[in-house]
Amino acid sequence: MSNGARNPNRWLAFSASIAVVALTAACSSGGTTASPDTGTGDGGSDGDVVLEFAQWWEPELPDGVLRGLMDEFEAENPGITVELLSGPYASTKEQVVAGAASGTMSDVVGLDGAWVSDFVQQGAIADLSALMDDAGYDQTQLASQVQLDGSTYMVPVVNFAYMLFSNDAMLADAGVDVPSTRSEFADAAAALTSGNTTGWILPLSLEAPNGIQNDVMSWVWASGGSMLDNGQPDVTNDDVKSAVEFIVDLDSAGVIAPGAATLKEQDKVEEFTNGRVGMMISSLAHINTIRESNPDLEFTISALPAADGYSGERGTPYASWGIGVAENSEHKAEAWKLIDFLMSESSNAQLADAANAFPGNTTARPEFVDNDPIFQEAFDVWQAGYPANEFVGLPVAEQLMRDFSEQLQRVLAGEISVDEALENAQAAWTDEF
Repeated sequence: MSNGARNPNRWLAFSASIAVVALTAACSSGGTTASPDTGTGDGGSDGDVVLEFAQWWEPELPDGVLRGLMDEFEAENPGITVELLSGPYASTKEQVVAGAASGTMSDVVGLDGAWVSDFVQQGAIADLSALMDDAGYDQTQLASQVQLDGSTYMVPVVNFAYMLFSNDAMLADAGVDVPSTRSEFADAAAALTSGNTTGWILPLSLEAPNGIQNDVMSWVWASGGSMLDNGQPDVTNDDVKSAVEFIVDLDSAGVIAPGAATLKEQDKVEEFTNGRVGMMISSLAHINTIRESNPDLEFTISALPAADGYSGERGTPYASWGIGVAENSEHKAEAWKLIDFLMSESSNAQLADAANAFPGNTTARPEFVDNDPIFQEAFDVWQAGYPANEFVGLPVAEQLMRDFSEQLQRVLAGEISVDEALENAQAAWTDEF
């Protein structure tokens, strides 16, 4: 894994497959009614199938991109209509989780890799390996697949690196450069903190706890560390402790935006876009959002700062726009056709280009890598390090993040020490595993 980012093609072949035991149960779809003899629904008076596609992608893409791709798909597949159910990441997650529990999950769902293990154990998402076999699909064109117990349940459609965003004007006014080490970051954050502005923002919401993945453990991975030992929890190790102590020191210095305990992913993007925060760790997917909201804002993308003295490869956090099919969707064959379309070379390149992401099809190449200097910078950073996200495929991954966030919040509130927090998190994680 550590060598896969040196060459983009080798990285694109990186597989997120992790073996765990998958439990099965039945969960009905929120799609339309199926004809018992064909497996396709009547979805309307003309007998066409209507596929519900729930995702958070559309709000993060330029206007019309996803709907335009759906129009292309419908033109190529007469009789199938796609209804997009779109919302921000946090609300989409709530909708999909509720649908999994209540049997109303949409036919096709956007997935985060951290959700997969839970949904498989609930029996809420379908075995895509079986659907690919039924369709005679050539799997070699897929850059990666998220597998549990040997079966694929999620296909990463596009992949996003998480890097450091820095406000150029604020850095210039403060007389500091883009930081490369933790000490440089601390100095820059202090210089940027003045009046109504702060140096850094840290989202620790328990409702959407992915800040632990993207904004906390990212400091561990950036210095070559790990939160696991042979696949088991190991959050009391020196690398994790060092990263947490660094964050606690930043908080003590008053350089972290207030209200961290309730902030979510979208909050930090809004604060950075509005110039109230000088630096944030964020996904390349948010570049479109920032540029559309504040076209005058100039910012730099760089690697996450590493621990002082560290000279090895830096782990770059990443997340995927994954896709899956509801287990009890009565339109599984049609749902797979939609995934097949999105993973085709042309469609995948279009989507990756619009999202400023790395494609999930091994032969697709988006134009943005060559046409936009800020993305060329990001791509260079990606190639120089290795992809790092140890939460992908873990059991109850979001609960693990929540457990850790609860303990970190207690440290920041002055209730317990870092050592106590890590020991508590280790115990909770061990129980969850």
